Amino acid sequence: MPEPVIPAGVRTLSVLPRSPAPPPTEQTFARKPSWIRVKARSGPNYQELQGLVRDEGLHTVCQEAGCPNIYECWEDREATFLIGGDNCTRSCPFCQIHTGKPEGYDTDEPRRVAHAIARMGLNFAVITGVARDDLADGGAWLFAESIRQVRALLPSCGVEVLIPDFRGSPEALRQVVDATPDVLGHNVETVPRLYKRIRPGFTYAGSLELLARARAWLPQGSATKSNLILGMGEERDEVNQTMRHLREVGVELLTITQYLQPSRQHLNLQRFVTPEEFAELKAEAEGLGFAHVESGPLVRSSYHAGRMHEAATGAARAATR
Repeated sequence: MPEPVIPAGVRTLSVLPRSPAPPPTEQTFARKPSWIRVKARSGPNYQELQGLVRDEGLHTVCQEAGCPNIYECWEDREATFLIGGDNCTRSCPFCQIHTGKPEGYDTDEPRRVAHAIARMGLNFAVITGVARDDLADGGAWLFAESIRQVRALLPSCGVEVLIPDFRGSPEALRQVVDATPDVLGHNVETVPRLYKRIRPGFTYAGSLELLARARAWLPQGSATKSNLILGMGEERDEVNQTMRHLREVGVELLTITQYLQPSRQHLNLQRFVTPEEFAELKAEAEGLGFAHVESGPLVRSSYHAGRMHEAATGAARAATR
């Protein structure tokens, strides 16, 4: 197995002391600016998908994480599925997904997810999952089997998986890689200085190592992807440094998003990032060589997933000419 190349100095960053919880700011509970207000529009496709997900007993990130794009995406017949149950064994203070002890291990879930994707007639599906530290493989088999089931039932459908770190297990990652997803995503979410506070249970170096291994092991037709959330206390130069690290380990696709504080019990929002700054970061990321970047207040990691995969595929073809 080829060894990943980790950017110089990154390993020491994972042992930084936990930063203190950020205090409230004047924007923490302020009225949302006009550029991130969402109008609910529950059309027929949204209602149909809502009924399908309920009837199949499935979980979607669109619902569990309170995604602001749920009406737009579901009306366009696009959805992101959450596997492994709806209880996560990690406790990230920014995340809306419930933390708790998982109830059981549903090995039939991949089949039902694939069945739902086929019934929806999706061209591109995103499958993510909660951390399952209670399982020996961290839930890797569920991801791999989901890819296999979708491919068997709907070969024309592209598949992206958004995975946890599997506690750094190369064997678990290899299970997912061997199923050959079109896109393998793992989100760093924030800058190294804030990692121990915002991503407890993860390490920055570990996340980069996973992405480096995935890029080394995946065929060139597949892409790696990550996400950065802004507004949690990061500095602009730290964001640029993190983007550089992601490119150095071969990540081709990047989403940059706005943190929206789910409740007063979650991590305090520090600021609303303007559309102008998101546009600047998009240009800077593209300058680093990412094949496609989605950057904006309402962007989420699965936003325009199929379009991003097409861009990565086109970039790969151009590189081989």
